Amino acid sequence: MTDQLTADTSVVRALRRIRGPQTQRNREFWLLVFAVLVAGAAITLVQLGALGAIDPMILFIGGGLAVIAFALHVVLRFVAADADPFVLPIATVLTGLGIAMIYRLDIADHSTGWEADSSKQLAWTAISIAGAVALVIALRNYRVLYRFTYLSGLGGIVLLLLPFVPGLSIPDANADVWVSLGGVFSFQPGEIAKILLAIFFAGYLVRTRESLSSVGKKWLGITWPRMRELGPVIVVWIISLGIIVAQRDLGTGVLIFGMFIAMLYVATGKTSWVLIGLAMVAIGVAIATRVLSYVQGRFTNWLDAFNPELIDAQGGSYQLVQGIFGLAHGGLIGTGFGQGRPQLTPLAESDYIIPSLGEELGLIGLFAILCLYMVFTSRGLRIGLAGQDDFGKLLATGLSFTIALQVFIMVGGVTRVIPLTGLTTPFLAAGGSSLVANWLIVALLLRISDGVRRQPRVVIG
Repeated sequence: MTDQLTADTSVVRALRRIRGPQTQRNREFWLLVFAVLVAGAAITLVQLGALGAIDPMILFIGGGLAVIAFALHVVLRFVAADADPFVLPIATVLTGLGIAMIYRLDIADHSTGWEADSSKQLAWTAISIAGAVALVIALRNYRVLYRFTYLSGLGGIVLLLLPFVPGLSIPDANADVWVSLGGVFSFQPGEIAKILLAIFFAGYLVRTRESLSSVGKKWLGITWPRMRELGPVIVVWIISLGIIVAQRDLGTGVLIFGMFIAMLYVATGKTSWVLIGLAMVAIGVAIATRVLSYVQGRFTNWLDAFNPELIDAQGGSYQLVQGIFGLAHGGLIGTGFGQGRPQLTPLAESDYIIPSLGEELGLIGLFAILCLYMVFTSRGLRIGLAGQDDFGKLLATGLSFTIALQVFIMVGGVTRVIPLTGLTTPFLAAGGSSLVANWLIVALLLRISDGVRRQPRVVIG
C-alpha cells in the first residue's frame, strides 16, 4: 500500500512538472500570436495610410518577424520551459511597432530594397533573435557567468575602448562610440559592453556585499557608508566621466553609473547609496557643463529650445523643436499610421522614433508603448526578486533597470523633461547594435527566470 502511494505521488509530481511548463509556454504562445497580429496590423495600417493599398511587402516584413519570433518560442519549449511567458511577446510587439514606423518613414523617403532602413532593421531583428536563441541554448545554467565576473568587467572596458583603436574608429560620428570593420560593417561596442558590465557588477557586489552594507554613521535618519566603502562607487563614477569626456557620449556614461547604483541599492538595501549616487551625478553634470562644450550645448538646447536664434544655429534645437511639434500634431489619438509627417524631424527613425510614434499614434498610443516597457521592467524585477540566488537577482535587476533607464532618458530627452543624450530607444529605434544587445538581454532574462523557477533555493554568495 505504501509503495502504491509513493508511486502515485511520484506520478502526480511528474504530471505537475509537465503541466506547469506547458501552461507557461501556452500562455506565451497566445500572447506571441497577439503580438504578431499587432505588428502585422501596424504594418498594414502604414501601407493603407501612406500608399492607399496593401503591398505584398507586408508578407515579407510581418511574416519574417513572426517566423523568427516563434522560432525562439519553440526553442524555449525544449530548453527553458519554465521561462517567464511575458518577456518574449512584449519584446516582439515593441520590435514590430518599431519596424512598422521605420517602414512608414521609408515610404515617405521613397526608400526601397536594401537601401530601406526597414529592410535592414528586419535583417538585424533576425540576427538579434538568432543570437538570443543561441544564448538560450548555450547558457544552460546562467550561474556559470558568476565565474567570469572579472573577465566580463575586462571585456566591457575593452569594448568601451575599441573606438579609440586606430583604424577602427569612425571619425565623422558625433560621438566616438562607433567602430568599423573594413569600412563595411559598423557597430557600437558600448551596447554589448553594458551587458558585460552588468555581469561584472552583479558578481562583484555578491562578493563584496557584506562590506558595502556594513554599519556606518547615522545622520538625518539614514545610515551612511564609511569612506573606505566609497571606493568602488568613485571608480565607476570616474569611468563614467571618462566615457563622457573621451567619447563625448553623455548617455552611456549616465547609463552605466545609474545601473551600478541601482544594483548597489538592491545588494545592500541602503538608501544612502542612492542619495550618494544622485549627488555624484549632479557633481558630474555640473563639471561636464562647464568643461565640455557639447554638454553645455545640450543643456542650452534644453533650457531655451524655442529661441529662434538657437533653432537656426548649427547644432541647435531644431531637431528637438520639430519632435515636440510632431507630438503636438498627434494630440490625444494621433493622425493615424501613414497620415502624419514624422519625416520632417531629423533622425526620425532612430533618436526621434518616440515623437514619430507619438505623432501618428497619439498620446494614448504612446502611453500604451510606455506601459509595455513598464510591464517588461516589472517582469524583469520580479524574475530577480522571485529567487534566492543573489547573483541572478542582481543581474536580472541590473538588466531590467538598464532598459527602464534608457527609456526614461530617451523619452525624457525628446519631451524636454531632461537634456537629450545619445542613447537609443530599446527595441523601437533603428540600429543593429542596440537591437542585438536588447535581445541578448531578453535571452538572459528568459534563462534566469527558467533557472529561478527550477531551482529557487540555490544561493550564491
